[in-house]
Amino acid sequence: MADFDYIIVGSGSAGCVLANRLSADAGSQVLLLEAGGSDRRFWIKLPIGYGRTYFDERVNWKYETEPEPAIKNRRSYWPRGKVIGGSSSINAMVYCRGLPSDFDDWRQLGNAGWGWTDVKAYFERSECRVDASGKAAPGGPLHVSDVSNEMHPLRRHYFAAAEEMGLPYTDDFNGPNPEGVGIYHINTRRGVRCSSADAFLRPALGRANLQLETHALVRRVLFQGRRAVGVEYEQHGRVHVVRARREVILSAGAINSPKLLQLSGVGPAALLRQHGIEPVLDQPAVGGGLQDHIAVSYFYKATEPTLNDQLHPISGKLAAGLRYVLSRKGPLSVSVNQCGGFVRSRADAPTPDLQLYFNPITYSTAPAGKRPLMNPDPFSGFILSFQPCRPLSRGRVDISSADPKTAPSIRPNYLSAEQDIADVIAGGRFIQQMARTEAMRRLIKEAIPPYLDGMTDEQIVEDFRERCGSVFHPVGTCAMGPDARQAVVDSRLRVYGLEGLRVVDASIFPTITSGNTNAPTIMVAQKAADMILADQKQQDVA
Repeated sequence: MADFDYIIVGSGSAGCVLANRLSADAGSQVLLLEAGGSDRRFWIKLPIGYGRTYFDERVNWKYETEPEPAIKNRRSYWPRGKVIGGSSSINAMVYCRGLPSDFDDWRQLGNAGWGWTDVKAYFERSECRVDASGKAAPGGPLHVSDVSNEMHPLRRHYFAAAEEMGLPYTDDFNGPNPEGVGIYHINTRRGVRCSSADAFLRPALGRANLQLETHALVRRVLFQGRRAVGVEYEQHGRVHVVRARREVILSAGAINSPKLLQLSGVGPAALLRQHGIEPVLDQPAVGGGLQDHIAVSYFYKATEPTLNDQLHPISGKLAAGLRYVLSRKGPLSVSVNQCGGFVRSRADAPTPDLQLYFNPITYSTAPAGKRPLMNPDPFSGFILSFQPCRPLSRGRVDISSADPKTAPSIRPNYLSAEQDIADVIAGGRFIQQMARTEAMRRLIKEAIPPYLDGMTDEQIVEDFRERCGSVFHPVGTCAMGPDARQAVVDSRLRVYGLEGLRVVDASIFPTITSGNTNAPTIMVAQKAADMILADQKQQDVA
């Protein structure tokens, strides 16, 4: 039985940061456990390759929700990274901190130290900002690249339409003025994906005090009374037990962290007993609070060439591939999510309430079961999409078996809040207005059904229910809060009612942020590392 100071479960966006920061102290022994395997894969490193990893069970948990009544009893597919780097190895690489008001809301909910002025420096600590010429500014290890030079020229129509609507333009969604339309910055380094593993873990792996174990599925956290003292994990058919002298830290993500807590006896007592698990702590909040962004896309045929024209023909794919090999540039070096923005659906909205996407590609005719990114349509086309920024609906993640290899039950409870329905209508009306601008009318050859232009409010909602899908931003299932009866962790991310156990990942978000969730997850880990080290220093002094 091996002993470590810290055991980190999950080498995803947060776990890689923690492994780096905690192992920087040569006196601490750190173990990082990852259920998946190596991220040294071509389709992970190639930016547009996430279309291939989308259904790849070798690197992806491939979760599905339960049938959701509000979206026509459809199941929602939720890819989650099962690989070194976690979901930062298979995501679309968009780097958005979120809006300052997101974090001020966290603080106002009673989470001291989590307002915008508190967390801004933790974002900056990670970021290496790279301008459009490729010049990197001094900063952290995570490359945040301005890839505007690689954006498709179709973007000029989108920005012209936004200008007609009076929308502001921003050159940096992570800058001092994030509101408006612009080009998404992404996590690439010289045309190659820069995951949390690339930025934080790989530089630390040479340290003798950091041990990484892959294909290590953690079965449960081990307790002595109410103190976490280690974990049990399975690797290549053998069960191992390791002990933690200081802390066990769950960074397994918004699905697997609550699942692991419940498997370990921390969760709703009735649920645990139903599966033959003796409760260590009856905590109904574990698994609750689930939030996610859902979006819908509207498809249009274009009057001028789009990425479809480049990437649909085999010859075009080969040309794009050759360009990428020779220069690390071109459409394969960027995300399909090229432009977008954070906008207000109405003038009196207190903060931006919609996130937009403008993609110079369509895949409306892609065969079912195929990742659309690899099957662009045989005609010029583009997409306008929206997602409500701050949905209020909350669902749950719960174990469906005591077997750690069984997927949990995921119930997002989409559109259960009345305000979320109003936001869907506002989003549909906003895209209607954009499509009717002179700039867009020049670009649109014809709309592809269903036709948004003539829809009533009721039809907008009905269409959304039929076609909306997750944007893969699950959060909140081990939420932070000041009340131990309603939250799972305190403002220092310690699990209420237990000792030696923290959760550090997107599951601690008290409310979902307005945009993509990878950047704030990395921020959470940076801040958590400071708190863990400070708490340990205080204990050592005492």
